[in-house]
Amino acid sequence: MATEFGRTARINGTGGTDHGTGSTALARGGRLKPGGIIGNWPTLKQTALFENRDVAPSLDLRGLFKGVLGEHMGVDRGALETTVFPDSATAKMVTGLV
Repeated sequence: MATEFGRTARINGTGGTDHGTGSTALARGGRLKPGGIIGNWPTLKQTALFENRDVAPSLDLRGLFKGVLGEHMGVDRGALETTVFPDSATAKMVTGLV
């Protein structure tokens, strides 16, 4: 499960939060290796915020999806980088999930 947007780390002028950059994804399933968090938690420290307001993204989710599709479902890596996620060669495949 993944969402396409995060929330800002700061409250806006009306007391809410706006769409932000860093987000979250959850992976569940019987074949997944136990292991907890993949990626890195950048914290909410002022110096760690992206553009002085957002949780900083630490993992390109295309890499997570490539790992699931490649390792679990057997989709060819070349197809993942050219057809499924075009121009995503820089999004390193997350491996070792299953």
